[in-house]
Amino acid sequence: MENSLIAVVEDDREIRTMVVELLAREGFVPAGCKSTREFDRLLERQRVDLVVLDVMLPGEDGLSLCRRLRSQTGIPVLMVTAKAEDVDRIIGLEVGADDYLPKPFNPRELIARVKAILRRTREANRVTAPLSVERYRFGGWNFDAGCRTLIDPGGVAIELTGGEFDLLVSLVTHPHRVLNRDQLLDWTRGRNAGPFDRSIDVQLSRLRRKLAQHPSGEALIKTVRGGGYVFAERVEKA
Repeated sequence: MENSLIAVVEDDREIRTMVVELLAREGFVPAGCKSTREFDRLLERQRVDLVVLDVMLPGEDGLSLCRRLRSQTGIPVLMVTAKAEDVDRIIGLEVGADDYLPKPFNPRELIARVKAILRRTREANRVTAPLSVERYRFGGWNFDAGCRTLIDPGGVAIELTGGEFDLLVSLVTHPHRVLNRDQLLDWTRGRNAGPFDRSIDVQLSRLRRKLAQHPSGEALIKTVRGGGYVFAERVEKA
């Protein structure tokens, strides 16, 4: 996790400098970028492990960059912005951000969230013998948790963000069991989840829409009123 290259895309010089220094003290390799253009030049030269991204940027804004990164790369994104309203947070998560932190933020919380995202990414991309057998079948779908691939019954690959992947693993490994929000938050976010964290609801909605791209995916995840969510299909380990 140390020596991970983290791009800090922030046009405010003082905030950018503060975050860069904070990450450097924690053993990361931060690179400050004051615009998406500077970030693109960085990405051409080096492999970026995570992007700490502000929404309000000159030229192309952060939401547009996040959407572009999600469609072209697997680089995780922590969105940091002065906009704290729920609607802005939901938009950020909808376009593919892995997590969201409003300004002003506690420096320790920023570091905790960065580490949590990198830990999830590292675990998802780790190729080991145990992970290689974590393959599941349900209703014609094939889900390989080791390779992090989801194939629908028509043979089409469904791209998942880190949060969506963690959520699907939690559901698939506990089929026909009602899981409440607190359980899902604990399994996917751990100590980084706050008491009013609504990211699970957003990610579940986004995951459902992706599954529903195939007709058989619409009924995979059901809502239990007052209880939570349940993965309704029978799951077999491949």
